[in-house]
Amino acid sequence: MSPLQRKSVEPMAALVEPLKVRSRHQSLNHFVADAAWSDEQMLLRVCQWVVPLMDFAGGGWWIIDDTGFPKQGRHSVGVARQYCGMLGKQDNCQVAVSVSLASEAASVPVASQLYLPKEWADDSARRAKVGVPEALQFATKPQIALQQIEHLMGQGAPRHCVLADAGYGVDTAFRERLSELDLRYVVGVSGSVTVWPSGREPLPPQAYRGRGQVPKRLRLGGAAWPQHHPQSIKDLALELGPEHWHSVTWREGTNAKLHSRLARVRVRAAHRDNLREELREPEWLLIEWPKGDAEPLKYWLSTLPEDTPLERMVFEAKMRWRIERDYQDLKQDLGLGHYEGRGWRGFHHHASLSIAAYGFLLAQRLSHPDEVGGKKNSAKRQVPALPTHYKPRGSPAHAAPRPILNHELANSIGALLARTLPRCPCCLRQQGRLIK
Repeated sequence: MSPLQRKSVEPMAALVEPLKVRSRHQSLNHFVADAAWSDEQMLLRVCQWVVPLMDFAGGGWWIIDDTGFPKQGRHSVGVARQYCGMLGKQDNCQVAVSVSLASEAASVPVASQLYLPKEWADDSARRAKVGVPEALQFATKPQIALQQIEHLMGQGAPRHCVLADAGYGVDTAFRERLSELDLRYVVGVSGSVTVWPSGREPLPPQAYRGRGQVPKRLRLGGAAWPQHHPQSIKDLALELGPEHWHSVTWREGTNAKLHSRLARVRVRAAHRDNLREELREPEWLLIEWPKGDAEPLKYWLSTLPEDTPLERMVFEAKMRWRIERDYQDLKQDLGLGHYEGRGWRGFHHHASLSIAAYGFLLAQRLSHPDEVGGKKNSAKRQVPALPTHYKPRGSPAHAAPRPILNHELANSIGALLARTLPRCPCCLRQQGRLIK
């Protein structure tokens, strides 16, 4: 929580114990990168500390998301060329998947794990070098999120509604597993996802011909049978009449109320129905199409109850902004992306310590709302000056401390010597020694 620009071990060591920077750096580095304490237990303690202060009278949510950390080289654990949300493009980075527990007024990350790309998961030498646990196998981001949710449910966590963006919502197995866990969801999907709207359904199984197994699987119609072929969400949205669209306001923004034009219809998800014996249960398709835009902006699939008001459904779908605020505060104020090591253990230790600091500040805000205020303190903290004798790691042992070194004086002496000394090679070498 110190007001340092960089929250890695060396600057913190220089600030905490300026007279013994090297020894403090060594001990802090060991604590973060090598010490055998559990980051999972750390997050559990943070959760036990903060959650009792949160008010779930207006509802609770499990919010799933991932965040990227730009990283150069190829030796840091999990680093690969992949999509980085922080940069908005494919680049060299690490990506971590997390789950936050949210209420209307606050949210806190309760689980976080580094995503290990396939090329890392299959490379035993690289895994061993950075300390990836042997039991850890390759898993997609939705699979990691499901493992985290299942672990939380196994610990007795409440069954709140799950929120996620389209990176997770387009995964049919992800949605089906949430339903199996008896968890409601409102998850983003892309316009290419197909559904069965009202009036469309697959063909029944073929009639039994008296030989072999009795046909049980559903059948899809071809182009000549559009009523027996699923429809893309985008095409369905473009067909909706004006009576389906409503202007909805969901919360107060920074400068004004947030509102847009939305519609919803009941559908059944469609995915490899020719391998199924029965249709999936109906659910809600929520569509956002701001007035004036050429096409719909966002889509969600939701298993919220059929009698859920549209305003409430939109409010829950938009609640995912809280995890974005978590990441913003963790990265900008608490150094979540400042870890400079390469190991698996150090990466997760650093993340859990950043989350612990975030949990402490959140607990203070919830415990003293009148003193701390509902928003981040806008007052700018002053960065304390480093001691004049501090030398950054990597400086030569004989180097002068940077605040003491007078570059203007050195330049003036060099110019004087250049005018007075001869130009022969020996004298030029002597001049260089004198300037030094």
